[in-house]
Amino acid sequence: MVALGESMVTFLPTRAGRLADVPSFERGIGGAESNVACVLARAGHPARWVGRVGADGFGDHLVEAIAAHGVDTSAVRRDPGRPTGVYFRTAGDRATDAHEVAYYRAGSAASAMTAANTDLAAARSGRVLHLSGITAALSDGCLALMRELTAPRPGRPLVSFDVNHRPGLWRDHPEGPRVLLDLARGADLVFVGEDEARDAWGLSGAAAIREALPEPTVLVVKHGRGGAVAFTKDAPEGTGDADGTATLVRALHVDVVAAVGAGDAFAAGFLSATLRGLPVRDRLRHGHLMAAAALTAPGDLAEPPSRDHADRLAALDDEAWGRLRLGPGWTEADARAAEEVRTP
Repeated sequence: MVALGESMVTFLPTRAGRLADVPSFERGIGGAESNVACVLARAGHPARWVGRVGADGFGDHLVEAIAAHGVDTSAVRRDPGRPTGVYFRTAGDRATDAHEVAYYRAGSAASAMTAANTDLAAARSGRVLHLSGITAALSDGCLALMRELTAPRPGRPLVSFDVNHRPGLWRDHPEGPRVLLDLARGADLVFVGEDEARDAWGLSGAAAIREALPEPTVLVVKHGRGGAVAFTKDAPEGTGDADGTATLVRALHVDVVAAVGAGDAFAAGFLSATLRGLPVRDRLRHGHLMAAAALTAPGDLAEPPSRDHADRLAALDDEAWGRLRLGPGWTEADARAAEEVRTP
């Protein structure tokens, strides 16, 4: 699996409060595509991140930190003339997820990505190539790169596209929503939130979104706490997913610590189950489980559940699934229990 896009150094506050009041921050990493690659690598899949960072200390940190998750970073390019992007965020209010975010990414090394300076062979080297709409908004060169990677061509990998509509990034480009729709139509697997489809395209309801996006083989519409529905067509024989099937799986009850990274984790869980050839219901459940891991931890990345643990939970009957409630530390507790079993 390959993910291509911008990753940034993120600074999380050491205590609650406004950015103006927080005295210190802890450094982490963040980026929609690299997040997906990290989660998939931690879940046992070969994963590669293709990106561009500055020839600076923050770039060193990003490459080293992402590689530490087991991700292949050999195709990451260094830009001596542009900085690595960074951003600061406050802790979210648990009831409203209200928080401040300050991005410093204008003119970043990632925004200079083009089809000419990116290792396209590396980008196309996996079974799946995961992209997001964030990259398309960074520059004209990035948009041209995205169009190149989503264009139909013999032997291309399965293209996964997370719409990730960020209105702020498209502020000076009113054609952004149309660009995102066109890119989504060129993908094989699309993730989109019902709220962002409404904001970007004026579409309400999963059926309307599917009508506007009939091309992808799989379309996943996320309803937040309401769960997610996957529309499938041309499904492999034996999976029980006939043409035009819509599969809904309710979200889990989760004690939320922070909402950041949950969408990326959901995509990673769904992709992991897709790579393993699991049926659509289980793909959605694995997406919800990975999202629950992110929701119950601070920062963009969290300890994912072990594959065995996730498989056991994904196999629950509907009633037991509906009763599940997950809180902070649930994945670490599973990892500790597994270690105790392995250690006499």
